[in-house]
Amino acid sequence: TNDTVTLQLFTSISLCFLSLPTGTSDPYVKFKIAGKEVFRSKTIHKNLNPVWDERVSLHVETLRDPLYVKVFDYDFGLQDDFMGSAYLYLESLEHLRVCLRACIHMNVRLRKCFFEYLCDCVCVCVCVCLYAYAWLLQYQSMRLSDVHRKAQLWRGIVSISLIEGHDLQPMDNNGLSDPYVKFRMGHQKYKSKTIPKTLNPQWREQFDFHLYDEQGGFVDITVWDKDAGKKDDFMGRCSIDLSLLSREHTHKLDLLLEEGEGVLVLLVTLTASAAVSISDLSVNMLDDPHERLQIMQRYSLWRSFHNLKDVGVVQVKVIRAEGLMAADVTGKSDPFCVVELSNDRLQTHTVYKNLNPEWNKVFTFNVKDIHSVLEVTVYDEDRDRSADFLGKVAIPLLNIQNGERKAYALKSKELTGPTKGVIFLEIDVIFNAVKAGLRTLIPIEQKYIEEEPRVSKQLLLRNFNRVRRCIMFLINTGCYINSCFEWESPQRSICAFVLFVIVVWNFELYMVPMALLLPLAWNYILIVSGKDTRQDVDEDFDKDDKDSERKGFMNKLYAIQDVCISVQNALDEVASYGERIKNTFNWTVPFLSWLAIVALGVATIIIYFIPLRYIVLAWGVNKFTKKLRDPYTIDNNELLDFLSRVPSDVQVTFLRLCITSSPLSFSFLYLLTLHCCIFHAC
Repeated sequence: TNDTVTLQLFTSISLCFLSLPTGTSDPYVKFKIAGKEVFRSKTIHKNLNPVWDERVSLHVETLRDPLYVKVFDYDFGLQDDFMGSAYLYLESLEHLRVCLRACIHMNVRLRKCFFEYLCDCVCVCVCVCLYAYAWLLQYQSMRLSDVHRKAQLWRGIVSISLIEGHDLQPMDNNGLSDPYVKFRMGHQKYKSKTIPKTLNPQWREQFDFHLYDEQGGFVDITVWDKDAGKKDDFMGRCSIDLSLLSREHTHKLDLLLEEGEGVLVLLVTLTASAAVSISDLSVNMLDDPHERLQIMQRYSLWRSFHNLKDVGVVQVKVIRAEGLMAADVTGKSDPFCVVELSNDRLQTHTVYKNLNPEWNKVFTFNVKDIHSVLEVTVYDEDRDRSADFLGKVAIPLLNIQNGERKAYALKSKELTGPTKGVIFLEIDVIFNAVKAGLRTLIPIEQKYIEEEPRVSKQLLLRNFNRVRRCIMFLINTGCYINSCFEWESPQRSICAFVLFVIVVWNFELYMVPMALLLPLAWNYILIVSGKDTRQDVDEDFDKDDKDSERKGFMNKLYAIQDVCISVQNALDEVASYGERIKNTFNWTVPFLSWLAIVALGVATIIIYFIPLRYIVLAWGVNKFTKKLRDPYTIDNNELLDFLSRVPSDVQVTFLRLCITSSPLSFSFLYLLTLHCCIFHAC
């Protein structure tokens, strides 16, 4: 038949007892599958009959690879001594022919070489519990069966929205808690944010799990109380049986917490989806013209409104890397590659002791948002600690040229500078433009695996320069418009006045989006004509970084001080105007509030009886002719001048303090402050 059965096996191993020759040792045990270390036991010091009593669950992709057991003697500061090894052949376990749970206790004898056993009495006692789960996948061709046999498939998405919690258990001395939630489904884990000091938290977070089994599974949920400096406190648990939920429907669940108090409110949606997979380079769906045509038809414009969530598909061929950084003391590395698209994360196998690895893997992802960025990161595998970073590449999906094999230079974690090495990728993106456009109007998917932001003086300076450029652009634009009113260039002012009169007199609402089309068309013409100016900003950033590197410590300190002062003044200015608007309506200064009532009343009557077109035209004519009528007049803005007379909250507090500590009247101090404001404005 064209059917294939995919098995996922979970091996549970308990190390119980080991008998060794006479002497003293510090033994520990390693377990390897397919050359990759999957578990390492703890070290039992000064013991020839160690009892570990440890348990671990391992994911086994195939039964053809034996479980390799190695025993070492730990030596501090030196290389650990090899004490013996053995193979446990999983294919020899006959009970795997049926999908039932079975446990076998066996003694695995150790040997130091391939032919000679160390001793009949030297053995590792292992309890092996194998769980086999099978499901049937139907496909239309033998080629697709071969693809899925070599791939890690997921058949749908479980979308869980964590809404809120009610009446949780108080864990702190103040009668409150700092709750957060952990989700687990198989090897997939998520953690929510912490809501401080509450028993009724509001999270409003969404998490997506990959569903491998078409029959469903269980999602384990635990609630914890964040305790700074101590171990977090357990608050309760609950679970979701996905097999009881219908597909393509959002379920609202109120789950009672077991071993605790309270209720969690969740929204759970099961969505069927095409498979995300890892396969060998020799097995590639898009290389087959017939299969590629089917995918192209699936995302054609004629199917734009069918399954709007299925925007497209991207296939990444991770071929090889060259000239990687040496992360080990031997001058080599153990590189593996991680490919990420939004919250989808897959990785290749590890190539040991190599600076020019070849992976030859094909990654297939569903495209949820065409504006996503494909991230390819190379790591060095370490035995006892987290993997070392070797380099990273970030490629926007819209910038990918299909079918082009290209060498990408690896960069740092922040993508600000190059690192050693290049990686060869070939990427294909097929998507539906209509679905991608509609998806653009939906909030972007939150990425749950992100590093905590850090304070950086270089980043602070860069962001300040970015804000300054935007403000300077607005100021320069305002100065240019104001120069038309000042008649600095008569020809320009005459043209501006005529254009203003024509536009205001013939204005219709459709002219607003039409006017926004003009800069888009103008910049497109510049790009087509080869006068693209989009790279100027990047060059300015590079110049700023280089200049910052050349500066000494004191110059950097003064630059940071200037930035802080500028930010402080800008925040004060923005906050002051916001408070003045509020105080105008709060009757902080009754005279100014009465003045605002009169001005708003007059404006209401004028706008009610006179069309807005005539009012704008009269304002423009007055603005253009003011300099001609009185060349020495001072340009002003009536609204800002009015707000400058209204005191901010800081000034109000200062005035009240002065009143309570001095017999001077409030009106005198107000006039004094008003005089200072006018003097400052002048």
